[in-house]
Amino acid sequence: MKKILSLLILLPVSILLPANESHETQRKFDYFFLEALRLEQKGAHTDAFNTLQYALKIDSTSAVALYEIHQYYLFLKKNDRALEALEKAVSYSGRNKEYRLALAALNGLMGRYEAAIALYEELVGGNPGEAELYYHLSNLYLQVQQTDKAIAALNSLEDNIGMEEAVSLQKYRLYRSMGKKDEALKEIEALADKFPTESKYRMIIGDFYLEEGEPDKALSYYEAVARTDPDNPLYFISMANYYEYRKQDGQAAQEIEKALKNPVLDSDTKLGILGKYIQHLTQTRKDIETANALFETLMEQHSQDKELNLMYGLFLLTQEKTDEARFQFQIVTEIEPENKAAWDQLLSIALEANRPEEVIALCTRALLYFPQAPEFYFYQGTAYAMRKEYPPAFAAFNEGLTFVAEGDRPLASHFLAQIADLYFQQGKKEDAYSCYEKALEYNEKNIVAMNNYAYYLSLEKEQLDKAERLSAAVMQLQPDNATYIDTYAWIFFRKGNYSLAKFYIESALSKTATPNSEMLEHYGDILSKTGNIDKAVSEWEKALVLKETEGEEKTETLRKKITDKTYYENQ
Repeated sequence: MKKILSLLILLPVSILLPANESHETQRKFDYFFLEALRLEQKGAHTDAFNTLQYALKIDSTSAVALYEIHQYYLFLKKNDRALEALEKAVSYSGRNKEYRLALAALNGLMGRYEAAIALYEELVGGNPGEAELYYHLSNLYLQVQQTDKAIAALNSLEDNIGMEEAVSLQKYRLYRSMGKKDEALKEIEALADKFPTESKYRMIIGDFYLEEGEPDKALSYYEAVARTDPDNPLYFISMANYYEYRKQDGQAAQEIEKALKNPVLDSDTKLGILGKYIQHLTQTRKDIETANALFETLMEQHSQDKELNLMYGLFLLTQEKTDEARFQFQIVTEIEPENKAAWDQLLSIALEANRPEEVIALCTRALLYFPQAPEFYFYQGTAYAMRKEYPPAFAAFNEGLTFVAEGDRPLASHFLAQIADLYFQQGKKEDAYSCYEKALEYNEKNIVAMNNYAYYLSLEKEQLDKAERLSAAVMQLQPDNATYIDTYAWIFFRKGNYSLAKFYIESALSKTATPNSEMLEHYGDILSKTGNIDKAVSEWEKALVLKETEGEEKTETLRKKITDKTYYENQ
């Protein structure tokens, strides 16, 4: 009897119920399932999800409802629930192909490679002509480092559909990765034989021989390409690599120059050739001045191509030629002001150089063309704040905050933290605390917000335990940042724990070669409380020199500390 019952449990609801009750149950299920689909089409996804759940309470064996709800679980990032629903859908559907494909893909996504492989093996067996299934199966074998089986899957595909370029090229790459050079070469030679007019296969064979240290064989293939396809972009790159191998750098550059001067090739192709050559020069640590000359050659021909200026500017930055790079980006912004990438690069240069006036000017101009780009408001506000120009800083941050995408909570958190800083600097500490709380509500790991909030609480001697917790969380995230360790030390100082304060301030100083004036003054303050007044005075004097160098005006308390050899709290 138990066996009979266990079998009955798997049967659909309609079989278990009397005819009239079964009909009514089916009618109720159909109503709620169709209602869920209608709600989904309207975009009312929460209601659709709830309605699907109710439909499944009526008939938990509905494969189509289980399939639909698995997609909602995926959206909610509940992959385990999605997997469970999809497995049931496959079980109740009579092995529906679409459901099995989805289940195989989900298993692969979740790293359940063996389960995914088993499903794809079944699917391949039932659908021998579908190339995509073999590709998925081959890639899964690679995930579990079974390269032989990955190749075998591709061989099976070729048995069913014949030789295909993509399949042969993938097998070539796999054989190379396994060190099976002969097998790899045979794959490309077979392609070259089947498609004798396609010069790219002969190029690959030439590159193969060059990589294997047989330049003469490589050259014979390159020369064959030159006779039939002299404008092939790959030819110029391969010949440049050939001359590099022969240590004939000048001739290598000449090959690239030939390509750049070739009137048949368009500017995009030439940029691609130059980009690959630059990558090669960088990897081999060759003299990259050669590439600068090649850029100039290309720019003479395509002076209107601003992508070329942008690429050259980026290349100059890799050489730390900042002024020359800035010039290239400026050309782009003047001729194509809608090119945001150029503005971003100019802003990056100004920020790196710590020039707030330049940042403000750049952001002001950029916002004429990108009025809804929050990053330009953010850095404009930051630069105004550095200059202690608080009203325009507030205006920039508040306006920029309105353009932050609704789901971008981390960016909103950064804006709120900056606004909080401004409030505190203007003496509005309650508004500052409120903004910090909101910033951390949006992103509980906003390190800058946590550090500044903790530091300002310590300055006010308020909620010191909370300040310590915030600072400790920062230390966990960035344990080697001298500024953040300094904050931690200062909180212990304000709590009267001078031994811990000394331990952490000395740790902070050990993490930086250039301590700022505030850190040095803190060190002096802590030393004064631990009985080493002479060294305290020495640190205060260092801090004073830095403050005067930085143009700091409020130094009266620090001078009094030095004169009286006594700690005074800053006013």
